[in-house]
Amino acid sequence: MTHYFDQDPSVVSAPQVVSCSLPDGQLTLTTDRGVFGHGVVDSGTKLLLIKAPTPPQSGDLLDLGCGTGAIALTMGRRAPTARVWAIDINSRARDLCRANAQRNDIDNVTVVHPDEVPESLRFGAIWSNPPIRIGKPALHELLLQWLPRLDRAASAHLVVQKHLGADSLLRWLNEHELPTDRVATGAGFRILRVTPA
Repeated sequence: MTHYFDQDPSVVSAPQVVSCSLPDGQLTLTTDRGVFGHGVVDSGTKLLLIKAPTPPQSGDLLDLGCGTGAIALTMGRRAPTARVWAIDINSRARDLCRANAQRNDIDNVTVVHPDEVPESLRFGAIWSNPPIRIGKPALHELLLQWLPRLDRAASAHLVVQKHLGADSLLRWLNEHELPTDRVATGAGFRILRVTPA
């Protein structure tokens, strides 16, 4: 069975173009099977893009699990002088994110496999619709790998479906010395803000 978090999806490609209207403009995205959000920009991602604060205007920003690129491209558009790192283990997702950045004339997004991000980098913001369905142990490992790489005084904004464990994830993050609060709700999702000490 193919999942959107597979490195090389085996499911047959079936590209589909979608549009996402945001208060600051529209994105046109090619989506595909084997990548999260085939044929749609999901409600959680839309909520994050509407509710997240303006990203820092310089430095390095991170979209953790970029998929087709809706989050990374929005960060890049809102912070044109920053560098956005869009990472995903899914090779098809990375190809789509690169193509979508070009399609939308956004040139400050760097799309790479997670292992290609320099270890010395620290991020002024992290935005993510994290891959909840990889299971709690893998998700926790992922978050413990990337959240501590926030700059001092920077924060991460994660959108998580309520019925897929948003509240338990909030508790877990706080228990692991990653101070977290809920800053927005809507469409069955929570937006969690993580501000490591």
